[in-house]
Amino acid sequence: MLKKKKTRAGAEVPSSSLADIAFLLLVFFLVVTTIDIDTGIGLVLPPPPDPEQPPPEVRERNMLKILMNSQGQILMNDERVAVRDVQDRVINFVMNRGVDPNLSESPDKAVVSIKTDRQTLYDFYIEMLDEVRGSYREMWNAQARAEGYRDYEHYREVHGDPNDVRKGIPMNISLAEPDPGN
Repeated sequence: MLKKKKTRAGAEVPSSSLADIAFLLLVFFLVVTTIDIDTGIGLVLPPPPDPEQPPPEVRERNMLKILMNSQGQILMNDERVAVRDVQDRVINFVMNRGVDPNLSESPDKAVVSIKTDRQTLYDFYIEMLDEVRGSYREMWNAQARAEGYRDYEHYREVHGDPNDVRKGIPMNISLAEPDPGN
């Protein structure tokens, strides 16, 4: 007598808990993943001006005008300048203390105005803003060293903020709107 072979059913992987496992993995990755948030430029804007009050008068001598066009060229007081020279020029302008009649009267009266073309690249604008802010940082470091501190950060640790260095050399930066049509 011939015996019939029993056919075996194929082995199956239990998939009843697969959806639960996938859901738990999804929740795990959502919880542990950090999302990088673009914070932008940390500038504190002044309050809107009172329409009845005239703007403060700034003498032409105390205004350093920086113009940037869409090709990345820089004009400082109508003179073409390379990016690497911006910091030195800003420092010379602000720290003049009335010596040169073409530069500012004193650090507290000096204003650096940055104006761009409408097609100026955002990266170039940020680079220029960093250069100007870096020049102020250099001036603060020099002033802190003159007072016997390692640098401005060390001075701030001792005296806090606001302090006499920043009061003596305030960061007066004006961010001008591009001309319409440019």
